[in-house]
Amino acid sequence: MQIFGVDIGGSGIKGAPVDLDRGDLAEARHKVLTPHPATPDGVADGVRQVVDHFGWTGPVGLTFPGVVTGGSTVRTAANVDRSWIDTDARALFSERLGGLPVTVVNDADAAGVAEVAFGAGRDRRGTVILLTFGTGIGSAVFVDGTLVPNTELGHLELNGHDAEKRASSKVKDDHDLSWQEWAARVQRYLAHVEMLFSPELFIIGGGVSRKAHKFLHYIEGIKAEIVPAELQNNAGIVGAAMHAAQDRENRESARA
Repeated sequence: MQIFGVDIGGSGIKGAPVDLDRGDLAEARHKVLTPHPATPDGVADGVRQVVDHFGWTGPVGLTFPGVVTGGSTVRTAANVDRSWIDTDARALFSERLGGLPVTVVNDADAAGVAEVAFGAGRDRRGTVILLTFGTGIGSAVFVDGTLVPNTELGHLELNGHDAEKRASSKVKDDHDLSWQEWAARVQRYLAHVEMLFSPELFIIGGGVSRKAHKFLHYIEGIKAEIVPAELQNNAGIVGAAMHAAQDRENRESARA
């Protein structure tokens, strides 16, 4: 079965049809730049460009870089325009996509769901935490495979700042940090998260996951196992599609 997934990030909007039997993209993804400012209308136009690129006419799952409640309402907007707060994202995207059925989920939660089902978190028990390093830091927390939604651990305080202002991959690029310098910041962040949650496993996601060999060996003193995301930067797309498939199944069950 194929469902379309879209991953909305602070720098790019990317999507593709997803083969849910394999947990992988069915076609090469298409990406457009996230508009700045990243207003609801601007982002919705970008999503439409991605979906129209494939001529898709079925259900669409979308991630959003912030807290999403009830599968629809945006509650935070740290790395997009603040006009998103309290927006009915499901209604906005469905209208912009010509009435297609739409579901919306936190971006890191989507990536985590995909990794637990098909990737580095598969069959892992206990507390598993996926952290996506990109424009900000997203988080997905699982206990025995069950998601604790909208955790937003990127906003934990670290050295007097939001952690994502110290340790995101954007910070690495903005300050021209070496991999070793940046890994030292990530290590301090992981130590703080580990002190609070004592996970068995950290999964490192986001675009940097494909470059894990450049920095993971610098991270020391963390008791939890640390591994890169197996689905890498496609995890959000896959997780969004999984969420849309589950939402469709729920609607069909309710009508039966």
